Amino acid sequence: MTEIFNFFFGQYANSSTLDVSLEIIAVIFGFLSVWYSKKNKIWVFPTGMISTLIFVYLLLKWGLLGDMLINVYYFIMSVYGWYLWTRVKNGKAANPISSSNSLEKKQSVFLFLATLIFVFIVYKIFDKWTSWVAYVDTITTAIFFVGMWLMAKRKIENWIYWIIGDIISVPLYFYKGFTFTSFQYLIFTFIAISGYITWKKSLDKNQST
Repeated sequence: MTEIFNFFFGQYANSSTLDVSLEIIAVIFGFLSVWYSKKNKIWVFPTGMISTLIFVYLLLKWGLLGDMLINVYYFIMSVYGWYLWTRVKNGKAANPISSSNSLEKKQSVFLFLATLIFVFIVYKIFDKWTSWVAYVDTITTAIFFVGMWLMAKRKIENWIYWIIGDIISVPLYFYKGFTFTSFQYLIFTFIAISGYITWKKSLDKNQST
């Protein structure tokens, strides 16, 4: 039993109680954010903003620049998404759940490639190309950038990006030594799959009516 505990949580042996507590709080609010997103509720943004602010602090402290950039971007896009989701037109949501059009799909590809280049430059400047983890970080950052942008616009394709990014992040964060965050992404994966199914049913229902 001790061996199992050490395998999952031994990496926290030298961590401060404050950092561990903050990571747990950030994970809880991150979980709430994804859950509210699945339910198509506006609370996805304030809960997500609390989680991202905490992670920005922790990731900067841990020197994980790629992950920190993701969370800074999350916060900015949460403000943008909060604005979009609260807009009302003729008594209805101005941007309901919908599918990406051809232009938005091209924009998604452009954002993905632009993010790859941006993170590459940042890692190069700070000399962070020290292991294979940096390369995976770059890819997951680009995936999540597109996913967050599509979520702010209430596009159903956002879930596909979240699913892919979450699956990659589970072993990645565990390897980095952040067990609680790894578990968070494992839960995120299942919620994202459920979220896609829920949004797809809602989209099909709206289109049929």
